[in-house]
Amino acid sequence: MSSIAPDPRGATDVQRFLNEHPFSRYQWLIFILCFLIVLMDGFDTAPIGFIAPSLITEWGIEKSALGPVLSAALFGLAFGALTAGPLADRFGRKGVLTAAVVVMGAASLISATSGNLTELTIWRFITGLGLGAAMPNAVTLINEYCPDSKRSFITNSMFCGFPVGSAFGGFFAAWLIPNYGWRALLILGGVVPLLLVVLMLWLLPESVRYMVLRQQPAERIRKVLVRISHDARHASAFVLNEVRVGAAAATDAARKTGLALILSREFLLGTLMMWLAYFMGLVIVYGLVNWMPVLFKDAGIAPARAAVIAAMFQLGGVGAIFFGLLMDRFSPNRIIGTGYFVTCIAVALIGQAVGGGEGLPVAAVALAGLIMNASQSSMQALAANFYPTAGRATGVSWMLGIGRFGGIAGSFLVAELARRHVPLPQVFVVVGIPGLIAAAALFIKDRFGRPQEAVPVQFAGAH
Repeated sequence: MSSIAPDPRGATDVQRFLNEHPFSRYQWLIFILCFLIVLMDGFDTAPIGFIAPSLITEWGIEKSALGPVLSAALFGLAFGALTAGPLADRFGRKGVLTAAVVVMGAASLISATSGNLTELTIWRFITGLGLGAAMPNAVTLINEYCPDSKRSFITNSMFCGFPVGSAFGGFFAAWLIPNYGWRALLILGGVVPLLLVVLMLWLLPESVRYMVLRQQPAERIRKVLVRISHDARHASAFVLNEVRVGAAAATDAARKTGLALILSREFLLGTLMMWLAYFMGLVIVYGLVNWMPVLFKDAGIAPARAAVIAAMFQLGGVGAIFFGLLMDRFSPNRIIGTGYFVTCIAVALIGQAVGGGEGLPVAAVALAGLIMNASQSSMQALAANFYPTAGRATGVSWMLGIGRFGGIAGSFLVAELARRHVPLPQVFVVVGIPGLIAAAALFIKDRFGRPQEAVPVQFAGAH
């Protein structure tokens, strides 16, 4: 990898090339594959909440004993994400992403054979390792094939696969569990990712920005870009122009990557505020997703109906598409921060709606899910746009990894509230408060966390 001065004669700037050409069928293929990966990530993250009532009945355990198994995948998600980002920035996006999908599929299949809570907890942790590694690399890969003008919109649209997959988990749970048992849900979550791996190996390319950054052969880069537009067929050299920040940017650009980049002085405040916001968002998401079926069942709602109502919360993530459009036009920090603020109010309303009629819980959960998941699903695009290529995978994955501990905290928070027999309305009020903290973090990032002193730096692929 080298930083150079002017463009070599006849060199093609890969990001300018992406900006100047229509979003091609090949880019849509990459989008669809990444969407399916993230969809199965969401599907395989959610099922433990839906099978929890069955575990209580079949294995004769107390609700309080579910804390470890509900959180096992989240610990795996955290460690998988923290490891995968630096690996992807060093070795490439595609290889790490493919390995992650293999792990999540195989471990989900094996988890269906569990005979007790300990075995299920171990295999859910291993499943989580694959889940945590897959998501940030899928986000990074599609982001690096986007034109600048539609980057947030396309990245958010792809990431909608996660809440859609989580919602499908609820819908399939309502059908599969009564008819075939809870293990069928885990089997389905294992078979589909393994089939997807075949398509990935055949069709999914490496990130073109990463290939230039790592000085990979021009022929390999051209082979990918030609599938986007035939205008690249005569290109013999490729460059990547990026903006680095800070007084030391020009000298450090060729060697500062991964954690060293995202924790550098210029990026540190923004990094920490995104970590805090994502952490607090997942306190809400997993506190509700893992516990709503149980809480609603205790409130007198039939288990199958409770699973469907809870699934409506995750389906609301499609609102991220609208947030993506706004983020490409206005301050993305303020858009998402406002969403978190509204989330606090919307979540509190769920507790008031339960017991208020057949349709009220559905409407309240759908409203809260629309705002919450639109905000949370937009955080990946925010992080991917914030960092340069040399640290993008690490930046996205570490935000997700640190944030996963928020999901763990959310699961234990609701478990403790249930243990203390806190009334249902108050449970939802408490769970909504982290939304205020997340909103404050993003408004601080918007005001103080934007890098200054931009310095253009250029990287060239190998000839």
